[in-house]
Amino acid sequence: MRDWLLYLVLAGALAFAVSSWWGVRRLKAKHTRSAVWEETHNPGLVKQRVAVVINPIKSRSAEARVLVESACLAAGWEAPRFFETTPEDPGFSQARAAVEYGADVVLVGGGDGTVRVVADVLAHTDIAMGLLPLGTGNLLARNVHLDIGDLHGCVEIALFGHQRFIDTARMTVENALTGQSADHAFLVIAGMGMDAEVVGDTNDGLKKAVGWLAYTEAGVRHLPGRRKRVSIALDDQPEQSRKIRSVLFANCGLIPGGIDFIPQAMIDDGMLDVVVMSPRSAIGWLAMYWKIVLKHKRNLPVMTYYRSGKVVIKCAEPMPTQVDGDPSGEATAVTVRIAPRSLLVRVREDVARDELASGAGKSGNSQPRRLP
Repeated sequence: MRDWLLYLVLAGALAFAVSSWWGVRRLKAKHTRSAVWEETHNPGLVKQRVAVVINPIKSRSAEARVLVESACLAAGWEAPRFFETTPEDPGFSQARAAVEYGADVVLVGGGDGTVRVVADVLAHTDIAMGLLPLGTGNLLARNVHLDIGDLHGCVEIALFGHQRFIDTARMTVENALTGQSADHAFLVIAGMGMDAEVVGDTNDGLKKAVGWLAYTEAGVRHLPGRRKRVSIALDDQPEQSRKIRSVLFANCGLIPGGIDFIPQAMIDDGMLDVVVMSPRSAIGWLAMYWKIVLKHKRNLPVMTYYRSGKVVIKCAEPMPTQVDGDPSGEATAVTVRIAPRSLLVRVREDVARDELASGAGKSGNSQPRRLP
């Protein structure tokens, strides 16, 4: 029996890798992702003061630095100011220094963690953030349609592109057993449960070697496990009890591999899309996987969607959490809130036009609903 389950899981992992590769090709060819609806606008600045918060250990950081310096020089602007992150400070003080410097735009060169930290500082300001995707996931860059393989193009967009406001979100993590609490901003997807276990247990060496596929290996190892009882409350409504393996809180839904995990999630709609996953066995995981990949509308009892501006989850036993792919500690309670249109981001000029032309809309997976 165990051998049968192992073969089933391995077959599912292989199918995931193949279909993810095909998803990337299909997404690039059709460009049908619907992430944001707001029209972009020109910054209207003749000259800009540019700051760059950059992670110097990323493999393309030196190339990014040269590209930014060259572009600013060619535009006749003053030289950009660089602020390097450190192991002790992933970007908080650097982003604050960039604001104090008087930057009109702050470029972020790094992975999802660096982007998240800088966005936390720039949120609720009129300073735009430009993205130089140098990480493994590059989640926000994917969701605003940047070509993460074209660093030169990303520099051009970050400096000379249009801009638009997007939502940000915050997750407060509390652990009643330790008395500790923390507050984290995120831009794409946060989670509690099995997804956070996978994030925390992904091999760093494998991640450097094969990129986002390393999460698949960790995911297979964590498929076995028991469901845990939690209470869920949406928008201060009465709590409902559920047994879950994982809960995701999505600001937008595109993840590596070309998988549109939550097609109805939009990055400027002022709402969180909440996914409650409660499979009992490998069969349940495979059913969810095919639902996501094939984007069929049939409801699954083990996968439920909700939409809310605020979510509170409580559990007796601490569960791991993550924000945009970074572990954020164990919690017995999490509170997640959306901050509508709180961050200004540089994007391509034609993104909104492409979306409207492709018939963008909130379609795909089952329609979200309120807790009964």
